[in-house]
Amino acid sequence: MTQDALNFSGQVAIITGAGGGLGRLYALDLAKRGVSVVVNDLGGSLDGSGSSATAAEAVVEEIKASGGKAIANAADVTDEAAVNAMVAQTLDVFGRIDILINNAGILRDKSFAKMEMVNWNKVVDVHLNGAAVCTRAVWNIMKEQGNGRIIMTTSPSGLYGNFGQANYGAAKAGLWGMMNTLGLEGAKSNIHVNCIAPSAGTRMTEELMDAGTLKLLAPENITPAVVFLCSDAAPNRKVLVAAAGTYSLAEMVETKGLHLPESERTPEGIAAHWGQISDRAEAEPIANVMEGVAKLVKAMTSA
Repeated sequence: MTQDALNFSGQVAIITGAGGGLGRLYALDLAKRGVSVVVNDLGGSLDGSGSSATAAEAVVEEIKASGGKAIANAADVTDEAAVNAMVAQTLDVFGRIDILINNAGILRDKSFAKMEMVNWNKVVDVHLNGAAVCTRAVWNIMKEQGNGRIIMTTSPSGLYGNFGQANYGAAKAGLWGMMNTLGLEGAKSNIHVNCIAPSAGTRMTEELMDAGTLKLLAPENITPAVVFLCSDAAPNRKVLVAAAGTYSLAEMVETKGLHLPESERTPEGIAAHWGQISDRAEAEPIANVMEGVAKLVKAMTSA
């Protein structure tokens, strides 16, 4: 990898939810590297209620005070018209869009038995649909440029589950699925789509962790991973897990499996062979649906 792969000079980024927490840190770091930044933040409370441009404007002032370029925007990421207007504003001011970081999010935690559907719908709308709205708004621009970097913010809650976060976990897992397809569709236009799965002490997690854990999970540790995913050196269709200075890759894998003869294709047959079916000794990631089909054909042929 050359030094040029991490040269962001002349690039433009839109970062949603950048009025505080992780988004603010991404904005400050990219701005120091020469990126012109659109600091988007609705300015609402943790559960998504209310709005104010104050938070976004404060981050813009921080960037400008350090010699960087930035503008504030308070669009709701679920409002397609407002997002399209934000993209138009970005093009008017900066002339291009190279990076989109879908970082905006809210929490409405409750066990599934007690969760009202209004709280399910709102969380899924902001995290999953909001990311789709913002990505769709910049997609064709990046295609025409022949370049783009898009980061989705998934979560360990989406990858592995977390009590009381069925709505949040479902939305975060959905972002992983969206990344996989968009990474395929954008590859020929040099649009790389990846996920960051952060664990950090922010406004969204401060009530869930003790002081020692919050200190260990300093949000500053996430920024290097995200900036890397914004660069020319970024991979495509990967989930980068980041927490407390440790960085790892999360992948969905499929076991080798077992092709059963027709006479054993019964619930009893599956139960009898469950050990072989679930054996992860030769598990491997599947790159796309067609590769999965090829794996099944190979298993049948071998049988």
